Amino acid sequence: MLVSKHNDVVSVPEILSLEDFMANPPEGMEWVDEQLIEKTGMTLKHSEIQGNIYFYWRSYVNSNQQGGKVYTEVPCRTYKQGRRPDVAYLTPDLVAQFGDVPTLPQSFPLIAEIVSPTDLAEDLFLKAQEYLQSG
Repeated sequence: MLVSKHNDVVSVPEILSLEDFMANPPEGMEWVDEQLIEKTGMTLKHSEIQGNIYFYWRSYVNSNQQGGKVYTEVPCRTYKQGRRPDVAYLTPDLVAQFGDVPTLPQSFPLIAEIVSPTDLAEDLFLKAQEYLQSG
């Protein structure tokens, strides 16, 4: 399968279904509307914000001894898509239940998506609704 990113063509493993994505999520890809989409829009500023959110969430988890884990760009399943939130938190109970799966089979309890200059507001609201409807 080939995925187009502007004029470049990127080769990725053959993914035919959401279940295939769940079992073998390609790096930097999401499964949206039955096709693989490469996450784009990462800039220096985006990376800085992502790193800061990870640091502050991780520091909070450690200082309050609440447990759980903080992740970046980790795959999860919503009710109909395969997503990779920019930063996500997983509770200790969910880490114990799902800590070794390639893709979390549900939404994370806490997610941060960083707006990129190329993101459309409507798409961001739809993505937020998707995460909320998926728990």
